[in-house]
Amino acid sequence: MRTAPRPATETPRHHRLKGGLAHGTHRGQTCEQWQIEVTGGGRIRYLLDTVRETCWITSAGTGHPRATDRR
Repeated sequence: MRTAPRPATETPRHHRLKGGLAHGTHRGQTCEQWQIEVTGGGRIRYLLDTVRETCWITSAGTGHPRATDRR
């Protein structure tokens, strides 16, 4: 995440979220929202702020977030 917050090639373990979760807002700035699968169930979701060249972590947990489940 520190060296490649927007990887050149997305993988099933590190990818941009889709649909209504594709973007988030931090300090009034709309940013891309990404997810890294750390373990089988653990995820880190973060906003990629290109203006400030910063990643803002929005959630981190050991369980799979229901918000990203495909229905």
